[in-house]
Amino acid sequence: MSVTDLSPTEVEEAPSRKKPLLIVAVVVIALAAAGWWFMIRPAGADEGPKPGEVLQLEPIQINLQDGHYLKIGVALQAVEGAEHVEGSKALDATIELFSGRKMADLADTKRRHRLKEQLLEELDHRYHGEVMEVYFTDFVTQ
Repeated sequence: MSVTDLSPTEVEEAPSRKKPLLIVAVVVIALAAAGWWFMIRPAGADEGPKPGEVLQLEPIQINLQDGHYLKIGVALQAVEGAEHVEGSKALDATIELFSGRKMADLADTKRRHRLKEQLLEELDHRYHGEVMEVYFTDFVTQ
C-alpha cells in the first residue's frame, strides 16, 4: 500500500509529535514564571512606603484674583517612621501654589486635582519623601 492509497481519514490519524511538545513547553514556561514570582523576585518589590501619622494643619486664608479668597485646610500623610514632618513647609508651599489664582481655576475639579498633584510633588521635594499624600480638609472660596 502506498501513501496515495490511504484515505484522508487515515492520513489525519497519524500521530502528531508537535502537540505534546507544545503542551510541555507551555507548562515549563508557566512553572518558570511562577518560580520567578515566588522565589527570585525581590522581597517587597511591589510595596511602597507604608502610611504613618496624619498631621492636620489649621486652615489658612489665601488671596485670590479680583479680591476673592480661598480658605484651605491641609492634612499631610507622613510615611511610617518619618521624623521631620511639621507644617510650616506645607503651608508655605500651599500659599505659593494657590495665591493669585482665579476662582474659576479652583472651581474646576480637574484643575483642582492637578493643583493638588503639584502641591504633593512640591511637598515630596521639601520633605525629602517623608510625605506620601496631601488631603484638603477645608476648601472654601469667596
